[in-house]
Amino acid sequence: MIRKHITSATLALAAIGAVSVVQADVTRGELMATTCFACHGTDGHSPGSMPSIYGYPPEIMINQMKAFRDGRRPATVMDRHATGYTDEEIELIAEYLSRQ
Repeated sequence: MIRKHITSATLALAAIGAVSVVQADVTRGELMATTCFACHGTDGHSPGSMPSIYGYPPEIMINQMKAFRDGRRPATVMDRHATGYTDEEIELIAEYLSRQ
């Protein structure tokens, strides 16, 4: 009964143009990279003192993230973020950011 009401309401809203369905393919790298944007700015375009990370060559991003994670590069916050990612996840994030 509830499903019938939901379906009827959805059809009614669609008929008046109030509902639009958009299907977007979100990659795993894109999803994980969204956590970077809190500090590095929308889509990696930093408005302040944090470095912008959009368009980075993936090799550089991968090396830097692994260096943060492994303690070879000093950091205040990035070392803690980087420890949460596997090699594969770092590569996916780097590939996504390189295409921005």
